[in-house]
Amino acid sequence: MTTTAMLDDRYGRTRSPARRRAWWIAVAAVGAIIVGALGWMTVRGSLYSVTVDNLGYQVTDSHAVSVDFQFSTTPGTDVTCTLQALDPEQGIVGFRVIRYESGESHQQRHTEVIRTVAEATTGLVEGCWTS
Repeated sequence: MTTTAMLDDRYGRTRSPARRRAWWIAVAAVGAIIVGALGWMTVRGSLYSVTVDNLGYQVTDSHAVSVDFQFSTTPGTDVTCTLQALDPEQGIVGFRVIRYESGESHQQRHTEVIRTVAEATTGLVEGCWTS
């Protein structure tokens, strides 16, 4: 005569302590990998971030705007910036992409001229990123 315990053991309806332990080890390993990956993405994002400050602009004539700005990043990192000149309706009348070679300083200040197709009322840095 078979008992319920014998049938459970035969058809695998009970979990042995070794199976339970292996399952928890696998869950812990996957959790550690996920936490490590998220940590690395956070550190990598902060190492290669660029902070930009628009310092001012000057409309030099009806076809040019001078933009003064500075950016901060990790020394030894190349940076690419996009500059825009805008008209009174905030339409883009001038656009420029500039790549800056890595420098020794944490912070770099630049003044760039943007050529425009119409008279602009403002000039600014739209954004910078590491390249």
